Amino acid sequence: MKVTEYFKQAEGKTLFTIEVLPPLKGQNIQTLFDHIDPLMEFKPPFIDVTYHREEYVYKKRTDGLLERKTVRKRPGTVGICAAIQNHYKVDAVPHIICGGFNKEETENALIDLNFLGIDNVLVLQGDVRKPDRDFVPEPGGHTYASELLEQVVQMNQGIYLDDEIDNATSSDFCIGVAAYPEKHVTAPNMETDLRHLKEKVDKGADYIVTQMFFDNQKFFDFVKRCREMGITIPIVPGLKPITTKRQCTLLPQMFHIDLPEALSSELEKCKDNEAARQVGIEWAVQQSKELVEFGVPTLHYYSMGKSKSVYEVAKEVF
Repeated sequence: MKVTEYFKQAEGKTLFTIEVLPPLKGQNIQTLFDHIDPLMEFKPPFIDVTYHREEYVYKKRTDGLLERKTVRKRPGTVGICAAIQNHYKVDAVPHIICGGFNKEETENALIDLNFLGIDNVLVLQGDVRKPDRDFVPEPGGHTYASELLEQVVQMNQGIYLDDEIDNATSSDFCIGVAAYPEKHVTAPNMETDLRHLKEKVDKGADYIVTQMFFDNQKFFDFVKRCREMGITIPIVPGLKPITTKRQCTLLPQMFHIDLPEALSSELEKCKDNEAARQVGIEWAVQQSKELVEFGVPTLHYYSMGKSKSVYEVAKEVF
């Protein structure tokens, strides 16, 4: 079923949903199931599965020189989404990214997802490949998420890359897009970032999922500005409980977000990671309850392979 249909069926009640990482290459799918199992108590109607593009690594050769190799540390999402839907009987939402794929490879992945009965996709540009400084698209691929969105919309209209296909079957994907309450790192300002988001909505996006944030007022202001410019589709807040002291500096660096002074001050007082984890849980519970009062369609938790804190937050909210 489509993500937007779940929101309609909930009739204003806030749902619980999660985003998970594919297991590292070499791990068993049970590794992922062990992470998801405790969270099924809160009946998530859908589970997002991230995709991680290949990276460059340098390995020393026998002659002492360095050789650059391309590696993918986590497998793709098609099989994982199929496994989740089969095991839990809930919808899986694969992340479809620009990086690492040309248009034909993207189309083939979408065809496979459609065959498997997967009804939803989240389209993203994807992260910059390490150690590149800027995003580099694949030859023949998409540079921006808006272009990838257009390809999915065209498949929903029965338009494939091969224009000689007759009587092509249309897909029917519900399409999510990403947004940034504190601005995307490459956007020169918030106004430009919002304009690009409006363009994606106008091109056919069905719902929006935000980057993580720790100051609810920034989310409230973001939603207000979206509504003022005519964006009416559901906006889903992305949340992450802090689990270590190091994340106080690591998360702002990695995701280009701010931590409120009240939160960072409490984390600085923590003597160890367990104390920091408790602060993170308390902050996330407070955030979650306030967002439920605001009327968000779902609280979408970025679990990042650690379900314990998300479980403890959900236990207090749902």
